[in-house]
Amino acid sequence: MTQSTTSTGSQAYTSTAEFEAAYNTLHATYATHKTKDIRWRKWQLKQLWWLIVDNTDAICAALHADLGRTEAEARMYDIADVKKAIKECLDNIDVWARGHAAEGAGFLMGRLGGAWVRRDPLGVCLIIGAWNFPIMTLLSPLCPAIAAGNCVMLKPSELAGATAELMVELLPKYMDNSAIRIATGGPKETGLILERKWNHIFYTGGSRVGRIIATAAAKHLTPTVLELGGQAPAIICKSANVDLAAKRIANFKIANLGQICVNVNHIIADPEIYDAFLARLQHWLEHFLKEEAENPWLARIISPGHYDRIHSILSSTKGRILTTGPHEPSRNFVHPTIIADVALDDSVITSGELFAPLIPVIKADLSTALATLAPGSKMADPLALYIFSNSQPEIDSILNQTSSGGVSINDLAVQYGVPGAPFGGVGESGMGAYHGKWGFDSFSHARPVVNLPLWLEGGMQWRYGRPTIEKLSNFDTAKATWKRGETLEQQSSGQKGWFGWLW
Repeated sequence: MTQSTTSTGSQAYTSTAEFEAAYNTLHATYATHKTKDIRWRKWQLKQLWWLIVDNTDAICAALHADLGRTEAEARMYDIADVKKAIKECLDNIDVWARGHAAEGAGFLMGRLGGAWVRRDPLGVCLIIGAWNFPIMTLLSPLCPAIAAGNCVMLKPSELAGATAELMVELLPKYMDNSAIRIATGGPKETGLILERKWNHIFYTGGSRVGRIIATAAAKHLTPTVLELGGQAPAIICKSANVDLAAKRIANFKIANLGQICVNVNHIIADPEIYDAFLARLQHWLEHFLKEEAENPWLARIISPGHYDRIHSILSSTKGRILTTGPHEPSRNFVHPTIIADVALDDSVITSGELFAPLIPVIKADLSTALATLAPGSKMADPLALYIFSNSQPEIDSILNQTSSGGVSINDLAVQYGVPGAPFGGVGESGMGAYHGKWGFDSFSHARPVVNLPLWLEGGMQWRYGRPTIEKLSNFDTAKATWKRGETLEQQSSGQKGWFGWLW
């Protein structure tokens, strides 16, 4: 890596020599096994907590410099998310790291052999953050990585230069510099980083770069978690509460100026409620934007390049522009804009994930909506799917015929913060998951251990020598508990009745 400057124009990227030294240090540290000590893990998680708490004002200022984000939004999203992740790891690390008895191991392996599943750290891990939430996407996955006992190299996004510069300053002051390092750089530098062997790579970003990450990881058989995106739709069924759907979508689309991986990409509204929904969507967007003209508070687009991309999409759409306002290229600001009567082949849809405050609305029935999400279609497997319906048959039909990272019904993004639930994509929207124990499991290896007592040797002579039919009974022990010739109709669904859940 060579020295160059980030988007802030003031920070030098990590040099090749600095990176190599840091990389070697991490491997040397992991070889000492110090990060496997639960006390070390707890200490580092607490140090990360104080990094956040002591420097909240500086973090908010950096996020404002990079994205124009207000202090309230910075505290609500980035800071609160990281603190929650730290606390969850500290509260559960003793149980998670202990491992568990192998379920169904039986008397021989379980009772006598003490079959146990350990959770071992993976080694030296690489975490690559995203620019839209540069603190959250860098430090939230760091929490389970530390909790699992790994050494970690952090790579912040070069587009969020002020935040990256602040992390370069703060991390060595609070964290164990022999086990946790940070490297900065652009695409060229990231490419060099990916040439090295890592024991795990955690990446948050778009699917194009996700494929590059996966290709680089495959060379070393490195496991990955890829938190990507996709074109998350909101399906407004004819049974929906139209006003509530419009209110919640309008409010969420202006958060971080639409630059959220689980935000609504486009809306498909049933023809029966289409006009009513559009009217309420326009009403609520205007309502939430009343203060913007007099006291600007919305975030901005991350860079001129992204501003130009969004402006190009908006300029080429054949849809009908409804609510909009002044766009300001000088500060990379795109005004939230409703685009009505959008066709499925319109540029605002075919351009891919918008990541912008554009709100395309398509008039189509449920069957058409489902066709857009069919396996193999370009919009299949989004990171999020939003269903607005008051009909359980409608909801069940959509869930049974689609695939997505997560789903919220009659709401938006609440699937992201469910305690005990994973957050992650499927197919085009990524692989792997984190949050809580799901993150701990992603950064650790499930290692089964069995210790059969030596006094069993006298009764296990059959295992030695040439295999014979007589010895087969010791291996082939599975027996069918069903009858030959059963039909589809004779199969149980596996679902219990109402009374069945009492036992």
